[in-house]
Amino acid sequence: MRILQVVTLLDPDGAYGGPARVALNQSMELIRRGHEVTLGAGARRFPVVPTRLNDVPVKLFTVRTVVPRTGFAGVGAPGLQRWFHRNRTRFDIVHIHFGRDLVVLPLAVSARHHGILYVLQPHGMVTPSDHPLAGPLDALWTRKVLRDAGAVFHLTALEKDQLATVARTSLPFVQLGNGVPCYPPGRPSAEPPEVLFVARMHPRKRPTAFVEMAEVLLSAGMDARFTLVGPDEGEGPALRAMLAAEADPRISWEGALDPDDVPRRMAAATVYVLPSVREPYPMSVLEAMSVGVPVVVTRDCGLAPTIERTGSGIVTEPTVPALVTAVESLLADRSLARAMGERGRRAVRTDLGMHAVGDRLLDTYTDVAGSER
Repeated sequence: MRILQVVTLLDPDGAYGGPARVALNQSMELIRRGHEVTLGAGARRFPVVPTRLNDVPVKLFTVRTVVPRTGFAGVGAPGLQRWFHRNRTRFDIVHIHFGRDLVVLPLAVSARHHGILYVLQPHGMVTPSDHPLAGPLDALWTRKVLRDAGAVFHLTALEKDQLATVARTSLPFVQLGNGVPCYPPGRPSAEPPEVLFVARMHPRKRPTAFVEMAEVLLSAGMDARFTLVGPDEGEGPALRAMLAAEADPRISWEGALDPDDVPRRMAAATVYVLPSVREPYPMSVLEAMSVGVPVVVTRDCGLAPTIERTGSGIVTEPTVPALVTAVESLLADRSLARAMGERGRRAVRTDLGMHAVGDRLLDTYTDVAGSER
């Protein structure tokens, strides 16, 4: 099968987060099974624009800001649209990692207009919104694209309801969780133990809550290091101010890291903490589980039920005191932390790996193509 996957942005810092990792992981799994896959995306900050990433053929085109001060929603990649127009008939199906942005939304509109088979995977990014741009975009493009998709993948029941609300009708839903390869197991670094945060420094990810948690634990005499890893997406100034005021070398921000290096960096940690709220299905948590590191997440995280069911970490309220209690319990009981990490790694091997994701993708692609015939 000839498959085009499309995602908004790929860059060396992994700034677009989970959707970019999902697109690469899916593409690698499909190629491993013998399919012909191309990944198209906007790109920025590559010293030399690559033609392959992780052995996946990529077509990358420079992004430009079309609507200022709107983040990823306001970027476009006109070169990608032109390339797709010329090459759209080469593919049996187009899989769009979908959001309300000016990279993938116009491409989805083009696929619909030309009768190209396409499926959408919104990653929790298309929700009812009162943003002044969301209403016109939904009326003009989003609803039509959702309604005419061959399939719409959703992560959770909540996302399914949100998508139906945006579309104002039922859609051809297919549930699809994220998956990760089974990376080599972790080897925590020498003492003192390390508590790690790996994500974009974005308000929703709450890196400042991580720092507040670290300050409380260190003030209480906990011997540990607290490290943040990831690019700045708005919280950088506040984070730098907090770190400067605290002036404690045991709390640090290492900056951005190549996404390919993230699992190895996680493998050196003792505990992984993601204090974000309204997190649909975080790839960083799956990657931590894959290397056998216990995780701490908040109760409204989409992976919270899985973490509780498998015993692979602690699910807590999003308050700083609750985070402190969860992390303190894992640092105080290393055997508990190791057992949770091992259970997380086992859950990835059995339920959260790429094999199940690949099966669901190919079944859906086949169903969509068969229905069209």
